[in-house]
Amino acid sequence: MIKNVVFDFGQVLCHFDEKYIVYPYVSKEERDLVSRVVLDRLYWDRLDAGTISDSDAVLKMQERLPERLRASAEKIYYGWIDNLPEVEGMRELISYIKEKYNVRCFLLSNISPYFVNNRHRVPILDLLDGCTFSGTLGITKPDIRIYEHLLSQHGLRAEETIFIDDKAENIEGALGVGICGYIFDGNAKGLKGYLDKILG
Repeated sequence: MIKNVVFDFGQVLCHFDEKYIVYPYVSKEERDLVSRVVLDRLYWDRLDAGTISDSDAVLKMQERLPERLRASAEKIYYGWIDNLPEVEGMRELISYIKEKYNVRCFLLSNISPYFVNNRHRVPILDLLDGCTFSGTLGITKPDIRIYEHLLSQHGLRAEETIFIDDKAENIEGALGVGICGYIFDGNAKGLKGYLDKILG
């Protein structure tokens, strides 16, 4: 019986998209260049793993940009957490399953310490019973150890837990410790129908 529902963050609870994160800060002509640099996984993978500081990441981004865009890069980085619109229907879904099925809901996300320290700026997280973040652990999905930490941190049983993520490899990591999974395609209604079947 499933008693715990664990969500990924980006593209599951909230959109992580250049049109929200970058576009408000730069002209149309500069968008592609700034997006390529500021959202480069070269930095974000290290931020998610907690192996580079915010200031060092910003400095490295700025070094790849013309002088005129360096201030914008800093504004984008320190403002991105305020530019994460919720995925349609997910707020309602969390409230629904908690009320109807009395399940607990958690977050498991590859995300930076900057996000962790500023998570109060992301209202949807207030609906959750607990969060596990890669950046403060130094372990990222799909490393099996982060799923083991999730279970230990929140006192969960793997066989009573489902993990919802938009990437197949992260679901595979969850399956490796006995957590069942659901690959999210952006359709909250489809997810609700699935959860109704397994929770009901």
